[in-house]
Amino acid sequence: MKSLVMRGTFNRKEINTYIILLSAPVLLTVYRYHGMAEHFYRYFPDMQAAPLAGFYSVLWQFLSFFVLTFFVPLLFVKTRLHRPLVDFGFGLGDAAFGFKLLLISIPLLIVPLAFFASGMPDVRNEYPLSRALFAHHDLIFWYEAAYIIFYYIAWEFFFRGFLLFPLAERFGGMDAVLIQTISSCLVHLGKPEAEIMGSIVAGIIFGVIALRTRSFWYGFVLHAGIGVLTDLFVLFFPR
Repeated sequence: MKSLVMRGTFNRKEINTYIILLSAPVLLTVYRYHGMAEHFYRYFPDMQAAPLAGFYSVLWQFLSFFVLTFFVPLLFVKTRLHRPLVDFGFGLGDAAFGFKLLLISIPLLIVPLAFFASGMPDVRNEYPLSRALFAHHDLIFWYEAAYIIFYYIAWEFFFRGFLLFPLAERFGGMDAVLIQTISSCLVHLGKPEAEIMGSIVAGIIFGVIALRTRSFWYGFVLHAGIGVLTDLFVLFFPR
């Protein structure tokens, strides 16, 4: 009887690559069915009637995403791969190019894009994720800080760091960019259509930037800038 695993289709030396590839569907599925705000009350049923329960459920979503896409991959890097974090985009890389890119992109692209997006009805219905911010402006700073630290840093490390750099070594840069773009796009399903389509373009652009600069931090600033500014424009610029 022939082996179900044909010769040449499985290479034990590539086991780390297989784990990295599988981390996307596994971790993101766990996030979708356990870490989203809607699942908060499953684990904390007594909080459902609490004041600001919706606000805390979104913080739960951010923290869940951080544990799954930052802490777990980081643990794998340190205990299994034994490689320096700079290999996964943690350093500043080509800082001269990166900071120049930010100085140009933020005023000319990010601010106008966020302002335009904030005027779209479906985006205004979606963001900010915590609707409590409309009535509680005192929570905006803490919400956005959690958004940046637990969500956007984790996002960029996972897609444009943990997935991108080792897969670029194995399959080549463009293939790695497309793999992480597919994964990051799927997380957006259920979001406004324009955002989903934009996530494909952004995934490719931020992936290319990460490879060019050897760092995910520049894409992080751009990505977080779009998210935070969109929230602020929705909150303070009614249309």
